Amino acid sequence: MRIPSWIGQHLAAVRLLIVMTLILGLAYPLAVTAVAQIPGLKNKAAGSLLEKGDTVIGSELIGQSFTDAEGNALPQYFQSRPSAAGDGYDPLSTSASNLGPEDIVDTLGADASPSLLTQICSRSLAVGAREGVDGSRPYCTPDGVGAVLGVWHADGGTGPVTRVVSLNQAAPARPFVGTYEGVTVEPAEPGTEYTGYVATPVRGSASGSPAVPADAVTASASGLDPQISVAYAELQVRRVAKERGLDPAGVESLVQEFTTGRTLGFMGEPGVNVLELNLALDSGAGA
Repeated sequence: MRIPSWIGQHLAAVRLLIVMTLILGLAYPLAVTAVAQIPGLKNKAAGSLLEKGDTVIGSELIGQSFTDAEGNALPQYFQSRPSAAGDGYDPLSTSASNLGPEDIVDTLGADASPSLLTQICSRSLAVGAREGVDGSRPYCTPDGVGAVLGVWHADGGTGPVTRVVSLNQAAPARPFVGTYEGVTVEPAEPGTEYTGYVATPVRGSASGSPAVPADAVTASASGLDPQISVAYAELQVRRVAKERGLDPAGVESLVQEFTTGRTLGFMGEPGVNVLELNLALDSGAGA
C-alpha cells in the first residue's frame, strides 16, 4: 500500500527532527563540554573564577569595586575605574552611561543630574585628593563641576553679550569667573529652565596633561572592565604601600607582574587586573 505523500513528508520531518536533536542537542553540547575540560581551557570555560581560600570571590574577567558600605574607597586597595553598570560592576546591568562629549550642562534642582563633564571633574578632584596629586582638569571649575557659561547675545547667537550664567554652579555659589566680555556672571538658579543661550566651555589654567589618568574618571562601555591603565595603577602605588606598611618598590613590582600587554601585540593598551593585584596583596605578596 502506497503511503500518501503528505504522510511521507511528515515522517521525513520527524526523522530530521530526531537526527538534528541528537546532533545539536546532545552530541554537540557533550563535545563542547569535553573540549572545555582540556587542561588550559578548563579554568576559562568555568568563568576564569578567582578564589580566596575556599571561597569564590570573583572572576578575572569582571571588575569589582573596592569600597565600604557608604561607597568610600578603601585606601588599602587599588581602585578600579568608575562603572555605569547598575550600582557598579553589576553583570546583570552591563551598560555604559550613554553620555557623550556634548553632555556638558548639569540639571540642577530637585531632579539634579550631573553632566558627563561634571562627573569627570568631580571624580578627578576626588582621585587627586586621595592620591595626593593635582586633580584639576581643563574645563573644570575649582569646586569640581563643568566650567560652562550660558551666554546670551543681543542678536541670538551673535552680537554684544547681554547676560551670562555659570550653568553648573547653583546659587548662592560664587561663579568661577566674575565677568565675561564685560558682563557680570550670575550663578544658576536651581529649577530654572534656561533657553536661548550659547553654551560656552571655559578652558581655564589647568594643565592639558592632567595628573589623574582618563580611565580613573570615565567608565568603560560595558561597565565591567577588570583592568585599569598602568598609569592609574602607578598613581596608586604610594597610597597602597603606605596603608599596608609595604615598600613602594615591592608594590610597584606587583603592578608589573599583573600587567598584561596589548592584545595580539598591537591592539589596545597594556592594563593591570585590579582584582588579581588586590588578591595578591591580601595574600602577603609585595612584603
